[in-house]
Amino acid sequence: GWVIAVGDNGIRQKESRRYANFARAIHPSAVISPSASIGQGTVVLEGAVVQAKAVVGVHCIINCGAVVTHDCVIEDFVHLAPGVHLCGGVHVGDGALVGVGSCAVPGARISPWIVVPAGSVVK
Repeated sequence: GWVIAVGDNGIRQKESRRYANFARAIHPSAVISPSASIGQGTVVLEGAVVQAKAVVGVHCIINCGAVVTHDCVIEDFVHLAPGVHLCGGVHVGDGALVGVGSCAVPGARISPWIVVPAGSVVK
């Protein structure tokens, strides 16, 4: 299997329809809870953390140092930029881009296909 190495969420979605046999690419330094779920075609980069019962959809990018805590739901084609921190129970809609260094408080909801600016606090 393989992954689509394109940062643009919309292009990654379009290309995913053209191919099959996707793999997950998880860096050895990433920490993934055994109870977390990571979808096909998703890339988890250096130092990222995905905690208990988190669900990450297909063709996502969990970038360097991003933290997805317990019970978060990350839908398909999402990009969590470097240093993003999501507290428990955050829901990120399809195709959203959460900008570098942003954070979300417990239970926050991020709309599909939105761009959260770098350094934002999502409540």
